[in-house]
Amino acid sequence: MSEFSYALFDTELGRCGVAWGPNGLRAVSFAESSDEATVKRLQRRASGAAEAEPSQDIAAVIGDIKALFKGEKRDLSHVRLDWDGVGGFERAVYELSLKIQPGEAKSYGDLAKALGDVAQSRRVGQALGRNPFPIIVPCHRIVGASGAMTGFSAPGGAELKRKLLKIEGALGPDLFDAL
Repeated sequence: MSEFSYALFDTELGRCGVAWGPNGLRAVSFAESSDEATVKRLQRRASGAAEAEPSQDIAAVIGDIKALFKGEKRDLSHVRLDWDGVGGFERAVYELSLKIQPGEAKSYGDLAKALGDVAQSRRVGQALGRNPFPIIVPCHRIVGASGAMTGFSAPGGAELKRKLLKIEGALGPDLFDAL
């Protein structure tokens, strides 16, 4: 029997999922093409995870994610994460990302510079592409140098990134939002 569990839940942006274990939240998934695909993504980090009723702490995280996707400002940086298997550079990038508040955005170069070398911008982007905790570690708040919606590998890509930034107030509405 696995030490990991998962739960799927409906949000304004589709059916998402979280996996957890004794050391905290192990993985988060945006809505995939199906529940099976979402579970598969979660189980990449939480091998053998079985569906379970969330603990009170995990249920609170799920509630915060749902509220965030409805447009409520939520700071999820307090969530206890299971860092097992996350490399040192990646963890440093994720910890910097956790400091970016809802309604703010930084560039890949900003994070690379904070890590000591702006030339590491591409490496920062690659680390964010492997982020096992999207939404919690807000990789959507990191944009290209000119504010471009680049490098977002979650289902929905750059359009989902733009939508999340609008929900959080980092981007204003545009002409097509009313449609």
